[in-house]
Amino acid sequence: MRDSIPEQVSAKQKPPAVPLVSRLSSLDWRTWFGLVVTLAWLLLGYFYIRVTVGWNAFTVLPADELGNFLEGAFAPLAFLWLVIGYFIQQRELERNTEALSSQLHEIERSAEQSVIQSEKLAESEVHARQQTFLTIAQNVRAQLGTTTGLLFISSQSAAADGHVTQEEQSELFSRLGQNDPEVFTRRLLETHIMLDDEASRFALFYGTDVRARHTNNFLFTFERLLARAEAVDPDQVIRDSLSGTGHGLLYQIAKRHQLNAPEELRDPARTGTYVKM
Repeated sequence: MRDSIPEQVSAKQKPPAVPLVSRLSSLDWRTWFGLVVTLAWLLLGYFYIRVTVGWNAFTVLPADELGNFLEGAFAPLAFLWLVIGYFIQQRELERNTEALSSQLHEIERSAEQSVIQSEKLAESEVHARQQTFLTIAQNVRAQLGTTTGLLFISSQSAAADGHVTQEEQSELFSRLGQNDPEVFTRRLLETHIMLDDEASRFALFYGTDVRARHTNNFLFTFERLLARAEAVDPDQVIRDSLSGTGHGLLYQIAKRHQLNAPEELRDPARTGTYVKM
């Protein structure tokens, strides 16, 4: 009983036998041609020996003469099957070449699909980074609005010998809290234009240590925002749009005055980049 189990398992694992008819039908026409010619040649040789030589005389031929006869008789068949084998091998090589070409085409298609998927993933990643940046930029704009508010108050409030009253300050800060982060920026730009001389314009940003701190804080924050915009947008579209805002215009003016300020005022490491109330 135990010996019969492995026999059954091995019988199940054997591939199904291919019928003889199917094998014959799958043969190439060159093979059929060779078989027919071989059979005809053998029949011709049989009748040649029977009629011309005679089987009795053929069986008593010396070994060298028998060998020469068989060599001459089967040499054409050998050459025939050599030629047939060459053409059959050539056909198989063509089939293999076609199969390899098909595989290469599939590989190229797979590579193209991989490239397309990689580009889509890269675009999705860039889009996600840009969306994250825009969210962060909203908060940074609010921070810049607060900084410009402190810079404006430090020079234009009534307490600093300015002309902006406490009520107007409250109204401006109210507008700042109502999602208008450039309200003080616009006032600073207007004030900078209305001033008569370059010294007064310079003093608007670096006239005191407090103004220098607020100005450096604004420049430091805006430059970090520009650097982040360049990192997420290779085409620099976001960076250009930031430079065209009110904050961007104020940055260009303040940066020019920073270059003309004394070392102790233009260096953010000395003045600090924080809000000191």
